[in-house]
Amino acid sequence: MSTTHPAGFTAAGVAAGLKPTGAKDLALVVNHGPTFDSASVFTANRCKANPVLWSQEVVKDGTVKAVVLNSGGANCYTGPDGFQTTHAVAEKVAEKLGIGAVDVVVCSTGLIGLANSRDDLLTGVEGAYAALSADGGTAAAEAIMTTDSVAKKVVVEGPGWSIGGMAKGAGMLAPQLATMLVVLTTDAVVPAAELDAALRASTRVTFDRLDSDGCMSTNDTVTVMASGASGITPTPEDFTAALTQACTDLAMQLLKDAEGADHEIAITTVNAATEDDAVEVGRSVARSNLFKAAVFGNDPNWGRVLASMGTTDAAFDPADLDVAMNGVWVCRHSTPAEDPAGVDLTGREVTVTIDLKAGDARATVWTNDLTHAYVHENSAYSS
Repeated sequence: MSTTHPAGFTAAGVAAGLKPTGAKDLALVVNHGPTFDSASVFTANRCKANPVLWSQEVVKDGTVKAVVLNSGGANCYTGPDGFQTTHAVAEKVAEKLGIGAVDVVVCSTGLIGLANSRDDLLTGVEGAYAALSADGGTAAAEAIMTTDSVAKKVVVEGPGWSIGGMAKGAGMLAPQLATMLVVLTTDAVVPAAELDAALRASTRVTFDRLDSDGCMSTNDTVTVMASGASGITPTPEDFTAALTQACTDLAMQLLKDAEGADHEIAITTVNAATEDDAVEVGRSVARSNLFKAAVFGNDPNWGRVLASMGTTDAAFDPADLDVAMNGVWVCRHSTPAEDPAGVDLTGREVTVTIDLKAGDARATVWTNDLTHAYVHENSAYSS
C-alpha cells in the first residue's frame, strides 16, 4: 500500500487523459492528520519546473496537507500559463479537501516544454478526490510512472509507527536527488524541523548518491508528511534510521529500473581523507562513459577507473591506488595485480572498491552501465 500504509493517509491514482495510452497519470496523497508536519527537498538544477517553483514556497512553513502529482508532462518551460496551471491544480485540490492551496505540494514529470491540459488536470483532480482510499497507495504509485517499468513502493515498520513511500524515476538519474518524484508518509509524531533534518540526512546518503547517467532533472521533489496518527514520538535517531532505510530501498529500486541498464554498479571509495573526497572519486567513475561502456561489455577495465579518479581534487597518491572489481584486486599500488580474467561481470550486480590510502572516510555511489538500449530509449522518449 506504500503511502497509505501509515495511519492517517489516503491516496488515489487515476487517468486524467494526459497520456495518449490512457494509463493512469494523476496521483493524489492526502494527510488527514491530526498533525500536518512536512519537509521537502528539491532539484539543485537552476532551471526549475513550475511545480517546483510553486512547491518551494508551499513548504516553507513546514505544513503540507496534500501532494498532487502528474505524469505525462513536466510543465517546465511552459511560460506564465504553465505556472498558472500549477496554481489552478493546487486550488482545485484545496477546494475539494477544504484546505488552503498554500498547503498543497504539486509535482509533475514527463517531457520538458510540454504544456499539460489544464482542463484534463482539473478533471483528474476531481476523479482522484472521488477515488481517495486507504488502499489507494498502489494506484498512486502507478500514476506517476513515465518510462518506469514497475511502480516503486516501500514500507518500513517502526515500533507502533511506520513509514510508507512511493517513487518514480528511470532516466536522468543524477544528483542532487536523481530524477525522481518521491512521496514519503509516516504516522509518527515528528515536528517539521526534525522531519527536515531527517530527510536531508537520508537523501544525502541515498538519492544524492544515485548517479545513473549524470543528467540532472528540472522537476525533482522529495516530500515527507507526518500525520501523527499513531500518537508515538520516536527518537530523532530512530526516525532518521527508518527514513534512511526507506530512501535506500526506493533508491535501489530506481537503480534497478534505470533505462536500458544491464548492470547495477556500486562504487565504494574507502580510506579517503574526507567523505566528500570519497563521494567525488566515486562520482567521477560513475560518470565515465568509457568505464560504463566497458562494464556493459563485461570488460573489467580498471585503467578507466584510475583515469576518472585523476580528474578529481581528492587527496591521494596517484602512484599508490588499489582497485577491486567484484572482489578481485585487479590493481595494487597503481599497477596490475590479480588477473582481470577472474572478474565475472555476467551478473547484474557489480562492485568496485577503490582504496585511496589517505584517511578513514568512505562512501558509496551507485550507477549503471551504458547500453544500446539506453541510447535507443532516449532517442525516442515520448512518455
